[in-house]
Amino acid sequence: MRLGSLLMTVVGLGVAGGAVYFAQSQLNQTTVAQEVQSEVVQVLAASQDIGFGTSIQDHMLTTIAWPAKSVPVGAITSLEQVLPSTGQQPRRAKRAIAQGELVLTSKVSDWGEKVTITQSLGENNRAFTITVNASTGVAGFVTPGDEVDIVMTRGGGDEMRALTILQKVRVIGVDQRSDELNEQALVARTITVEVTPEESQKLALAQRAGTLSLTLRSSETVNDEPLKAVRLSDLLLEESPVADGTPAPVVRVRRGANDIVEQVVN
Repeated sequence: MRLGSLLMTVVGLGVAGGAVYFAQSQLNQTTVAQEVQSEVVQVLAASQDIGFGTSIQDHMLTTIAWPAKSVPVGAITSLEQVLPSTGQQPRRAKRAIAQGELVLTSKVSDWGEKVTITQSLGENNRAFTITVNASTGVAGFVTPGDEVDIVMTRGGGDEMRALTILQKVRVIGVDQRSDELNEQALVARTITVEVTPEESQKLALAQRAGTLSLTLRSSETVNDEPLKAVRLSDLLLEESPVADGTPAPVVRVRRGANDIVEQVVN
């Protein structure tokens, strides 16, 4: 009888302990879930590409969870901040916003504000337009958002020379297009670039003094170094370039039964 009571007591203690453990486990999971939920906030992002100057509309937006501690400055957290109420003028994209990118206050205009290319310029920078054609404008492969170097060619005869006058210049417009999300190649007549006031003076002089050409930069270019001017006389060498050490091809010609003549191919 005493043994039965002892067994019942042990079983009861085991059940009670299990219940306490289960309850504590559930409480811990709920606490962790609440902590995780409190560490994220809902922010607005673009559900599709939004072009420069486009009116912000409901179907262009979505909400995503973002860690609260790393929310960027100016992040928008509610649709009411960007969608107009009845009779109110819309807000527009001051810069192209790619799909999945956060919508920041710095990238949208005020209610009904006119959006122009000047709003895409950096502080105290200028927009300068260069006249180009198919050859000087990289055959139309330059699009807004690309970076280019600008080369000036001038002079005549053997003294004709070319010099890279500006490097890593951002293109902000091609003819009348300024949408960075539009990657369609187009042979342009004008390219608008973003430069400093001093650089705009250099470009104004260079455009009058010679012909300006663009060279499209690789997105992986990191370091730039000053480049010396190249003259036409530098290309018209009196001697052939120095050999690079690569052995010249040899042709073996057999003449008769035992005679073999080796000839170097130039």
